[in-house]
Amino acid sequence: MKYPKEYLDEIKLRLKVSTVVSKSVSLKKRGKEYVGLSPFKNEKTPSFTVNDEKEFYHCFATSEHGNIFDFIMKTQNFKFGEAVKHLAQLAGMQPYTFSKQDEEREKKWKEYLSIFSQYVEFYHNELLKNQSYSNARDYLKKRSLGKEEVKKFKIGYIEKNPNFFDKLKNEFSNQALVDSGLFYFDEKKKIFVERFRGRLIFPINNISAQPIALGGRIIQDLDFLAKYINSPETNFFKKGSNLYNLDKARKLSNKVDYIYLVEGYMDVVGLSKNGIENVVANLGTSLTDKQIITLNQFFDDLIICFDGDDSGYKAALRAAENSIKELRPDKQISFLFLPDKEDPDSYINKHGKNYFLDFTKQSKLSVHQFIFSHYKKQTENNPSSMAIFEKKLRSIANTIKDDLIKKYVLEYFLEKISQLTPHSNLNKNKFYVKKTKVLDTTKKHYNESQSLTGIELKEFSLLYLVLNNLTFLQVNIHLIENIKFFTEVNKKILLAIISKLKSKEKITIKDLNLDKQLTEKINKFAPIKYILKNKPDNDHQVLELLEDISRDLINYDLEFRIQELESKFSKDMSEATFNELKELKKEKNIN
Repeated sequence: MKYPKEYLDEIKLRLKVSTVVSKSVSLKKRGKEYVGLSPFKNEKTPSFTVNDEKEFYHCFATSEHGNIFDFIMKTQNFKFGEAVKHLAQLAGMQPYTFSKQDEEREKKWKEYLSIFSQYVEFYHNELLKNQSYSNARDYLKKRSLGKEEVKKFKIGYIEKNPNFFDKLKNEFSNQALVDSGLFYFDEKKKIFVERFRGRLIFPINNISAQPIALGGRIIQDLDFLAKYINSPETNFFKKGSNLYNLDKARKLSNKVDYIYLVEGYMDVVGLSKNGIENVVANLGTSLTDKQIITLNQFFDDLIICFDGDDSGYKAALRAAENSIKELRPDKQISFLFLPDKEDPDSYINKHGKNYFLDFTKQSKLSVHQFIFSHYKKQTENNPSSMAIFEKKLRSIANTIKDDLIKKYVLEYFLEKISQLTPHSNLNKNKFYVKKTKVLDTTKKHYNESQSLTGIELKEFSLLYLVLNNLTFLQVNIHLIENIKFFTEVNKKILLAIISKLKSKEKITIKDLNLDKQLTEKINKFAPIKYILKNKPDNDHQVLELLEDISRDLINYDLEFRIQELESKFSKDMSEATFNELKELKKEKNIN
């Protein structure tokens, strides 16, 4: 007995050809394709190619060609049924069990597809050609959509009093038409009604680009009607298992490694019209595990971009808490928040593709950053609130299926919480606690010589010590030659002084030819001059002070590098980054 087509399509949906082939063939990416040594012939030069977009492999040496089922059958000597069972297991699906109802189901599936195909084709052509549909075409024009987008997405329009049911009932039973979800029976009027009457329709296709459901939008803003409706769930359509435009977007996985997930059909169409075609919509439902797993099969980075209003934010939060469970070392889930009252369609129409892509790069937040930021805003500065905050984050981290990612996300959450409660770390590292705010300032003014940041004042103190102890330091040049400065002007001054001291000629401050204003600034603002007033003027004291300042500068450097790595780790979740971060923190604690 034949396997149902939708079961085979589901396997192909979950498994890229390269995923299957790479189990036995070493593949390397080359442009849109993968290449490797042929499994059908001994060779030294690769002649075997895999194309995920077109869903086939090809061997130029032997002319072997086919899909994932063919590959398993030919390389493992399996029969078709055995190949299906093997690949279903690899895809994480239950083995298919044939029964007496299978033949009837297959018949209903073909009937279902035929109903949808005729329905979509008829109303698509009506929108393009029927002169009485000018109101729908005017609406699309107002939304900046033309004939090209209508054809590409097979958009249609259904008049308010349609009668396509009468045409279809000559070929299909009333029950089959109702089971499609396109019609329902009005008990009062005793007639069959078209569910999407008076609406634009957006065909929802399966992975093979066959229409299996519809989304419908009114073209007038009427309070008593829902703006959008979707097909009801049927035997062949489950909202949580499908995504609008996946059949087109998946073909781009060889060109781009990320995909946008938006809320609405018009968002998909609008982004596509502006040149961003790697986009899908989740059919107005909460994001499901199956949808995330499906997208992970094709793309490495899922960027969730919902509307910039309260409902969009709430939907994003639900999506974040649900999607973080599926986070994996080689996958990313990010969130992009648009300005208030904007949606992806309106935003890209206003600003264009390049602006939208730049906005994405600058503004997207990883899923764990978003979750932390959200719950932090709900937290008050008291022990009870902080305890609830930490408990919630631990609970969310524990839902993550991958153990390594779970470990790193929890580490990220706890590190961020520890920064909110510095009093609990007072005895561990006073420098870090005292200087956190300074770090934020210095990073902002890193190259501005006129900004008297905390670190610049520290450098002034060291320069003040050097300038007032030239003879001692000329003999002990090793004490300062490896000290690292961070502000450009001070760095140049220190290097100039070290260069002069190394000449071994007896020098004074005048011999250094320093800018008078800079010298005055150092003498005026160096905090250490107030300490020296109360301490004996001797070489031992100079040595102690030099060591103190050097240690602070090293700690500053470590802290700056730690912050950079934390930022990097929050994005890549790399084990190498995490280990480097641990080593730096260990070094900082020693200092």
